[in-house]
Amino acid sequence: MKLDLYQIDAFTDKTFGGNPACVVPLNDWLPNDILFNITKENAVAETAFFVDKGDKIHLRWFTPEIEMDLCGHATLATAHCLKSILNYPKEEIVFETISGNLTVFLKNDSYFLDFPSRIPKIKELPEIIKESLNIQPKEVYKSRDYLLVYDTEQDIKNIKIKRQIFDQINLDPGGVIVTARGDNSDFVSRFFTPQASILEDPVTGSAHCSLIPFWSRRLGKKELDAIQISDRVGLLKCENKDDRVIIGGKAKTYSIGNLWIE
Repeated sequence: MKLDLYQIDAFTDKTFGGNPACVVPLNDWLPNDILFNITKENAVAETAFFVDKGDKIHLRWFTPEIEMDLCGHATLATAHCLKSILNYPKEEIVFETISGNLTVFLKNDSYFLDFPSRIPKIKELPEIIKESLNIQPKEVYKSRDYLLVYDTEQDIKNIKIKRQIFDQINLDPGGVIVTARGDNSDFVSRFFTPQASILEDPVTGSAHCSLIPFWSRRLGKKELDAIQISDRVGLLKCENKDDRVIIGGKAKTYSIGNLWIE
């Protein structure tokens, strides 16, 4: 069986920037074990699989370990694949997902994802997460992910994770966000996933479902500029819309190829 395979860097306008995702179009759903094996072989944080159902695109996201409930960068990559490579004719793309219908539209070379808001609540930091951090946060919140607030962007850059301790945590399917006011943006962040093959996710769209309402309230702004300050760097245009968030970014095609399953 021959399948098309696209690798796309999301939340960037530069090759080797942002977060790489693989996108695989399907005519019908394959068994989960095959989807996981494809994902493991791709060796990126997320692989998106989709089936075009006409009015909607059925979309699923897989890491090498689990099927995700929501993934921003792989959704953006899929939208870019549909619009820029496969010539998808509709202005808006409606993805049918485990997190409900997600709409993506293209404007001025950027893709804008309409995602659910996940407002974080004040939470006590588990001792094992505390032990895994070299710098302790000033505030702790949680929705799907733990959201740890720090004083400065430099603090975020300086954070190191003691992985041997961190990987004892199981937040399936969540992770740990660290964030602070940005020096050249409204806020910055990094994202870490315990027990994952890739510890630090380069750019995490789903984390911004919590970051956007948090920083919108704190800064008194509806529209915000965000930078995820991983080694690859991600640039995000954000808007808070009550129970929804808009997450915008660009994408760059890295490779187009095929895979064969015997």
